[in-house]
Amino acid sequence: MTVTAQLAAEPAADPIYQTDFIKEMLRQTRALDSYGQWDGKAPPQILDSYVLTRERKREIPVIGDPDDQIVARVKAFHNAIAVLIEKECGLMAVPYVMLTHEGFGRALIVVGKLLVMERTLRDVHRFGFESLSKMKTEADKYLSVALEVIGKYPEVAGM
Repeated sequence: MTVTAQLAAEPAADPIYQTDFIKEMLRQTRALDSYGQWDGKAPPQILDSYVLTRERKREIPVIGDPDDQIVARVKAFHNAIAVLIEKECGLMAVPYVMLTHEGFGRALIVVGKLLVMERTLRDVHRFGFESLSKMKTEADKYLSVALEVIGKYPEVAGM
């Protein structure tokens, strides 16, 4: 059974699709879809490209350059985290994703004058997660650290 078939088997029954993060990932992925490829597609089909199982990872060469679709997925992931930060603290969070053509770079999220998230990106052509729940878990880690930093330095975040 393919990953798409596994995801499509239980989209309504799977509680992960009801989480704020997954809903925001769907919104961000659709927002970055300038050609309407995702119009009318089910959530499991849209999020399938974020799931990178071991089998899928083996098919991707170790060295490679990211294409525009992969860069859009990286941006959608960090945009979703920024939106959740805004929802939680009420301050505007701005994501920055800077990548070289070889797939190396950084992702930052800034609130006011405060850097609340910094992540080094490597091998972006292999960007993905073993499952949607692992993707959500990683996003939750970044979200909790960012909110903790904002709570510690609210005057800088409010600038």
